[in-house]
Amino acid sequence: MSSELVDLRGRMRRFIDDEVVAAEPVFFEQQERTGFAGAAVLEPLRAAAKAKGLWALGHPKEIGGGGLSFMDFVYLNEIIGRSELGQLAVGSVSMQDSIMLHRYGSEEHRQRWLRPLVAGEIFPSVGLTEPEVAGSDPTLMRATAHFDGDDIVVNAHKWFTTGANSAAFTTVFAETDPDATAHRRFSAIIVPTDSPGYEIVRVIPTMGHTGGGHCEIRLTDVRVPSTNLLGGRGEGFVIAQHRLGPGRIFHCMRWLGQAQRAFELMCARATTRYAHGSLLSEKGEIQRYVAESAAEIQSHRLMTLDAARRMDTGDDARIEIALIKFHGATMLHNVIDRAIQVHGALGVSGDTPLERMYREARYARLYDGPDEVHRASVARRLLKDPGSAPWA
Repeated sequence: MSSELVDLRGRMRRFIDDEVVAAEPVFFEQQERTGFAGAAVLEPLRAAAKAKGLWALGHPKEIGGGGLSFMDFVYLNEIIGRSELGQLAVGSVSMQDSIMLHRYGSEEHRQRWLRPLVAGEIFPSVGLTEPEVAGSDPTLMRATAHFDGDDIVVNAHKWFTTGANSAAFTTVFAETDPDATAHRRFSAIIVPTDSPGYEIVRVIPTMGHTGGGHCEIRLTDVRVPSTNLLGGRGEGFVIAQHRLGPGRIFHCMRWLGQAQRAFELMCARATTRYAHGSLLSEKGEIQRYVAESAAEIQSHRLMTLDAARRMDTGDDARIEIALIKFHGATMLHNVIDRAIQVHGALGVSGDTPLERMYREARYARLYDGPDEVHRASVARRLLKDPGSAPWA
C-alpha cells in the first residue's frame, strides 16, 4: 500500500470506529421502523463523511466519486466493513449500481439516475430473484418485457429486491427475447419505483427483522420508455455478471472487517472474563479459538487480495472469486460463532453487536450465489484444467 492509502485507511478507521459504530444502535432501531433511507441518524454521518473526504471514494472521478483504483478501494472496504452501517455512511453502497450505469447507461441515464446516486441523493435496487423459481439459476426467470411502440411493458414478480422500499428505481431483469439462446433472452430495464403498476407487496422478515429492506415486488403492465433499456437488448446476463464479479470481492473484504471486529471483541472478553480458576484467555480451548480465527481471517484476506489482483490486471479471476465467496462466508460464520461462544449468554443478547453480526453472516452463504453453486463451478473448472488452479 502507498503511504497515501495507509493514511486514508487510518482516517477511515477512525471515522468508522468512533462515529459510525457509535451510531449503530440508533440506526438499527430507526431502520426497522422506516427503512434505511428514513433513518434520521444516517444524514449527519453522510455529511461528516463528505466533510472528511471519505465519501464515494471508489466511484470514478468522472461521475463525482473519489476515483480510487480498484485495488486501493478493495483495501479500504476492509475498514468500511467493520460496521454494517459503513457502506451507507460513506456512500459506497451504490458503487456496483453506479459502475453498472456508468458502463452501460445512456447520457440520459447518467444525468437522471447516476449523478444523484453517487451524491447519495437517491438509492438503487435490483430485481433479479423470483419466488417461483430457483434464484441460483437465473435462466429460469419468468419476468417478461415486450416493446410496444416507444415503450417497454414489464410484468414481473420479484423478491429480495433489497432496498426497493427506499429506492428511486429498480433495475429489473426480464425476458425480452424468448427465442434467443438461454443467456441472450434477458435484458435489464430501469423502472422508477413510482411507476403505475409497481407494487411493493411486503418487506420480507428475515432472521427476525425487516430492517434489511428485502422486498417482494410485483410489476403489472408497468410501462416505461424504451430508452430505459440498460445496455443492449439481450445483454442482461452480461450486465449482471459485470456487476456481480467485483461486488463479490467487495463483499469478501467487508466480511473481513466484520470478522476482525468480532475477533477483537473475542480477545477483549477472553482477557477480562474470569471463570473456573483463571481468565478465559488462559484456557487451551479459548486459545484454540483465537489461533484458528486468526488463521482463517488471514488466509481469507490473502485469497481475496489475490482475486482482486487478478481482476485488477485483467486476468480471468472466476475461480479465485468463487473460492473466496464460499470460503469467506464460512470464515465469517466461524469467527463470529467463536466470539459468541467466548461471550457466553451475553453473546446472544442485544448488548453486544455479535448476535446481529451472526444473523447477517448467515445471509453470506446465499446472496450473490449460494455456496453450492460456487463450489461446483470451481470443481468443474479445476477438473477440466487442473493447471488453472490459483497456484499453478
